[in-house]
Amino acid sequence: MSMELEQKTIQEEFEQVIATEDKLAIREFLDDQNIADVADLINENEEYEAQIIANLSIHRAASTFKILDFATQKRIVAELPSFKNAELLNELPADDRTDFLEDLPKEVLRDLIKLLDPEERMVTLSLLGYPEDSVGRLMTPDYVYVYEHNSVSEVFEIIRKYAKNSETIDVIYVINDKGQLMDDLRIKEFILAAPDKLVNELMDERVISLKVYDDQEHANQIFKMNNRVALPVVDDNNVLLGIITIDDILWVATEEFSEDMQKMGGTEALNEPYLEMPLLRLFRKRISWMVVLFIGEMLTASVMKNFEDEIAKAVVLALFVPLIISSGGNSGSQASTLIIQAMAVGEITIADWWRVLKREIISGLMLGSVLGLIGFIRVAVWQSFSNIYGEHWQGIGLTVGFSLIGVVLWGTLSGSMLPLILKKAGADPAVSSAPFVATLVDVTGLIIYFSVAYYFLQGLLL
Repeated sequence: MSMELEQKTIQEEFEQVIATEDKLAIREFLDDQNIADVADLINENEEYEAQIIANLSIHRAASTFKILDFATQKRIVAELPSFKNAELLNELPADDRTDFLEDLPKEVLRDLIKLLDPEERMVTLSLLGYPEDSVGRLMTPDYVYVYEHNSVSEVFEIIRKYAKNSETIDVIYVINDKGQLMDDLRIKEFILAAPDKLVNELMDERVISLKVYDDQEHANQIFKMNNRVALPVVDDNNVLLGIITIDDILWVATEEFSEDMQKMGGTEALNEPYLEMPLLRLFRKRISWMVVLFIGEMLTASVMKNFEDEIAKAVVLALFVPLIISSGGNSGSQASTLIIQAMAVGEITIADWWRVLKREIISGLMLGSVLGLIGFIRVAVWQSFSNIYGEHWQGIGLTVGFSLIGVVLWGTLSGSMLPLILKKAGADPAVSSAPFVATLVDVTGLIIYFSVAYYFLQGLLL
């Protein structure tokens, strides 16, 4: 509650100072606020967002700009004069600048690239040359490196000279004369060492690095497994090209989570805020999967047509169709969601498929048995009150019970194995979304249901 009151006070103070139109007073007020509070002011006062950025010192403006969402960043750049955009873009860290520029239309990107200083333009064009989801797009070339022959005192001279523009100095990187990465050392190791000690005496060469063309999701896993705040990025010859910091990985993890959630819901990844996306583009993102799923569901009608004679002889079987297929779809969706989430956080890999299969067979039988028992009891209870199912109610109850066991088992196996199969094939496991698995199980569930019905009711109702 106190944080809400504090934010309300900041908002009220901002409204008072912005009304004065005194640029000096506005700048002093904004410079007194935390970066996160300034970002909140921008989000709550869209009409003043460009003015807020323009009145911040350039360093604070860049720090604020990089934590805003893309839609807000785009509006600010569109409103700022060219010289302010030049200051802002040149001040941004190379990785954050690339992250912003890569999502802009080509004509806008071309104009903004021209505003960069020659050195920053070269770095940005280099980063934009790497594949969109690669580590190369995330790395920053601003880091501190030393040579193995340097002494500790020389290392501190290098830090004092070059660390100002570095994104982090928690880790210092050791390279050889060819620029190849040899080790990374935490700064505390230099602080605790004697001034005349050489860097190679501190090295243990247990360096962990990323390749420039590695997938960003892979980088996310490496960060989590090694508890690092930054990791070096090298090429195929082990030449140090840049570093990736934990803040970039956190953004990647958030974006990947959003994409996976959207794909699991049966749509393409939006890649921009929902309310900012044009309606026609949103329609195109959704319609493709809707058509695919609809065509899949049409197969349900085809299966029903094949069992038309059985349904005509025992109309009561049709009453349980929604129950059967929804139970199979639900179990498949559960399994699919659990497996995709476990793969996303690195809990399971393709190599674990056999362990997953064994667990899901047992889970499917247990879940199906519980639902099957409930289904049989339901038939028995309704029969005792109304005689609705006739003299062969036991066969109908067994049909429902065993069908639920089969369909739920099939649903769990489909939902758990499909993501692993897609991953093995090089596709995104998230596309085996809950709707997709549900559609698959709907069709096959009907075949299981009517096959079980034919077994139990042959010669009785069929």
